[in-house]
Amino acid sequence: MNNPTTSRPNDLPAVLKEIIEHKAEEVAQAKRRDSIASLSSKIKDASALRDFFAALVAEQSDPPKMRVIAEIKRQSPSAGLIRPDYEQDGFKPQLIAQQYSQAGASAISCLTDENFFGGSLTYINLIKETVDLPVIRKDFIIDEYQIHEARAYGADAVLLIAECLDDDQIRRFLDSANELGLAILLEVHSKANLTRVQPLIQGSTHKRVLLGINNRDLTRMITKLSHTTDLLDLVQNRSILVSESGIKTRNDIQELESNGVAITLIGEHLMRQPNPGNALQALIGNNG
Repeated sequence: MNNPTTSRPNDLPAVLKEIIEHKAEEVAQAKRRDSIASLSSKIKDASALRDFFAALVAEQSDPPKMRVIAEIKRQSPSAGLIRPDYEQDGFKPQLIAQQYSQAGASAISCLTDENFFGGSLTYINLIKETVDLPVIRKDFIIDEYQIHEARAYGADAVLLIAECLDDDQIRRFLDSANELGLAILLEVHSKANLTRVQPLIQGSTHKRVLLGINNRDLTRMITKLSHTTDLLDLVQNRSILVSESGIKTRNDIQELESNGVAITLIGEHLMRQPNPGNALQALIGNNG
């Protein structure tokens, strides 16, 4: 029987369960195509690591000025293709990354899931060849293989979603990422998982772990910015806190800043605009 404090994939809402089941098949195929030994060889030739953690966590003013992880995302299960011009060759992640960099982003989040989000691991190097910002692989990590894969394809950090992983997986994945030099963004959606993962972060030898609160309710698939502020009193180290999803206006940024939140991950709102970089500049104003 599952420990009630440990979320596992079979506890997930239907949409995430479908993604995780498909991801397991993908990983199995990838292992047959590219062994760990092969990935290790690619890692030796991978692009140099950039410090994702340091780019986001540093000395801050009072009140803090926002640092943004700007996301490159082509589509999603709920929204489909985010813009018609992202069809096929119309989607140019390197150009979007350039816009983000010029607008003042601190890091880039790159969706690499192909089936549900239209991403690709190959986008990571395209981005790193274009801008000097660190890049996080955003995907559904369920196997240590994917962490090696992320490094082999040039990622500087990886996302872990607490709702998809049990405690043992989180510990092992933190260790694997640490050994490879990758920073971690450990994301939670619920109060229960926030409480569950903080001791895992504190107990890890990995000291470059960010804690994300995703404002999307996975059961009802609605997003409320207040989810972050409602949980703030439970956050033990706010300097590593990232508020994710539902950030759409300058007022949203100011609300988070006034509550001591210094890092955000912003994606779909920016990607819906004709020029994502201009949209980012409008959000962060003079804070870039």
